[in-house]
Amino acid sequence: MESQMKPVTRTLCALLALAFTGLAADKKEKTSDPVAQLAAKLEPTRLVTYKKVGERELKLHVFEPAGFKPSDKRGCFITIHGGGWTGGEPKRMYPFAAHFQKLGWVGISVEYRLVKAGSGVTPFECVKDGRSAVRYVRAHAKELGIDPQRIVTSGGSAGGHVAAATAMFDGVDEAGEDTKVSSVPNAMVLLFPVIDTSTEGYGNAKCGKDWEKISPAHQVKPGLPPTITFHGTGDTTTPFKGAKLFHEAMLKVGNRSELVVNAGGRHGYLMFDRALYDETMEKTEKFLRELGLLATK
Repeated sequence: MESQMKPVTRTLCALLALAFTGLAADKKEKTSDPVAQLAAKLEPTRLVTYKKVGERELKLHVFEPAGFKPSDKRGCFITIHGGGWTGGEPKRMYPFAAHFQKLGWVGISVEYRLVKAGSGVTPFECVKDGRSAVRYVRAHAKELGIDPQRIVTSGGSAGGHVAAATAMFDGVDEAGEDTKVSSVPNAMVLLFPVIDTSTEGYGNAKCGKDWEKISPAHQVKPGLPPTITFHGTGDTTTPFKGAKLFHEAMLKVGNRSELVVNAGGRHGYLMFDRALYDETMEKTEKFLRELGLLATK
């Protein structure tokens, strides 16, 4: 009997060891995420409601720089979290907002509605919220201490899509909103964005039959803000070819576009490597300085 049990016991132990190894690996990856580690230590200066939808208040998580006064005219870096439009939270992007806070800007991480079954929320509502957020910031620039002509939108993954939407998709706006106030930023910084919502890209089923109306790669037009896009060639979630398509379309119509390519980079690559995160921020600063939006050192 004992000899029959030994192989079973060994197999069970091996399976358990494999399971614990997998759990340990998952835990290690989550705890080693440098952006998450930075975010855990950060808190916004204050929360500001930019929009009410029913009983829900959507907030701007505001990072005000040292010596800030409402009478200031600071640059504003608005960052939007990813999560496939269905998850994520503003805290994920706190390090990006705080980075610009240290440079003397007002940094803002945006809360927006998420797609949930039965909620009636689709990616179109996410787009509306992103556009509302920029409109609020521009309309309240004086009390927020912000220069309305130095507003940058940025975001990762689905947040990159919402960031791009602030400059595109005219007409996809909240009913009753004052569209005389522009939602178009002065520059965009897109991180591994959802940039193509066709069946070749990401989110086609979530966007539905009107997917093309909110597909950045399919809605490029002259006069869009200068844009820098960071994307990895190994990204199988938001395929790299979408970023290339968008970049080439931007150049073709005369818009300023830069595409920073990470060879082999998976989806979200710069969030998982501190050196790559730092490099991304350095290149973002350089881009904004070249545009005259960020003061030279």
